[in-house]
Amino acid sequence: MRRRLITSTLAVVLVVIAVFGVSLVLVETRTITSSAQESVDAEALRIVSIVDSRLIGGEPVTPDILIEQSGAKRYALVTMPGRPPIEIGVRPTDSVIRGYAEGERGETVIVEESRSAVTAEVGSTALIIGGVAVLAILSAVLLAVRQANRLASPLTDLAETAERLGSGDPRPRHKRYGVPELDRVADVLDASAERIARMLTAERRLAADASHQLRTPLTALSMRLEEVALADDLDTVKEEATIALTQVERLTDVVERLLTNSRDPRTGSAVTFDLDEVVKQQIEEWRPAYRSAGRAVVRSGKQGMRAVGTPGAVAQVLAALIENSLMHGGGTVALRTRVTGNQSVIEVTDEGPGVPADLGARIFERAVSGRSSTGIGLAVARDLAEADGGRLELLKEHPPVFALFLGREAPAPAREPRESPVR
Repeated sequence: MRRRLITSTLAVVLVVIAVFGVSLVLVETRTITSSAQESVDAEALRIVSIVDSRLIGGEPVTPDILIEQSGAKRYALVTMPGRPPIEIGVRPTDSVIRGYAEGERGETVIVEESRSAVTAEVGSTALIIGGVAVLAILSAVLLAVRQANRLASPLTDLAETAERLGSGDPRPRHKRYGVPELDRVADVLDASAERIARMLTAERRLAADASHQLRTPLTALSMRLEEVALADDLDTVKEEATIALTQVERLTDVVERLLTNSRDPRTGSAVTFDLDEVVKQQIEEWRPAYRSAGRAVVRSGKQGMRAVGTPGAVAQVLAALIENSLMHGGGTVALRTRVTGNQSVIEVTDEGPGVPADLGARIFERAVSGRSSTGIGLAVARDLAEADGGRLELLKEHPPVFALFLGREAPAPAREPRESPVR
């Protein structure tokens, strides 16, 4: 493209210079020739007027007198009736420009000048015009190269940006070039880069969340299936299979929740549910893992509570807190339910060392962890809680106390007793 811009610009400049240059040379040639002809004619008239005045006065006419009085520098031939002709200067032998004048007493003057002088002046003028044309061409080349670079370099940058987007590098360049059309293309590419970056971030986040959230349910399901495979009693097989089916349903709910949050984190499907059932189900699911670790998971607090939220999401939040206590805490893990104002609260605490002071304010941020973990579980748990209008907080660092706040079911308004009709 750069070469095409330079070539096209030079072609236009050369055409303009050729047209106007040739025209200017022709005009200057005609002007110089006309000027030389007028000069020769004027000199002939001047000489003939001198001859007339001397003849009238009876004075002699000689070449020296004519040269002195007329200042003639060209060849001149003066003819007078009854007198011999007079020549002034050296007669040119090549092509000439001739001037003619006739006096009142019949005398004639012919002035001749070599055409080579005119040709030399025309050549000088043409040389000057050619020099100006060369300077114009050089200036055009410089301007064409500059303009080509100004237009081609941004296009090269934009092509590199598009190539980076195609190769998976969605970083916007935020570079502008001062050309409205190119800046518009750059704006579109930067906007596309930002959208692709957000999409990639969402996809990576979904993959990380899915990997983290599905790990524990899949492990539990695998253990159930192993127990089914090893069981000989039909009733035990049925019981384990029923539990496995329940876990599959919960696993499906986890996947749906993750997909929903990846599209819109604020999209919830809150309903009123029995909080005791969710807490009981989580304790039963995690009790074998805690028993294997030589620890216990217990429950205390108010029972018969109902909350507003998504049961599957609440179960995932509690699972993240219980797993966090299993991995990083110590001693017995306690789930305590209570009511505060118009909210139902589930607190999860353990007897471990607690949360480091430098992580207390950032414990729910992604990739933040005090141990060799992913730092995803608590971040996902908070997102799930907020999706249904709840919130997850760290109430205390030592010992650690995490609290899940959920809305409570509004009590039904009491009906006013009907008045019996008066009989």
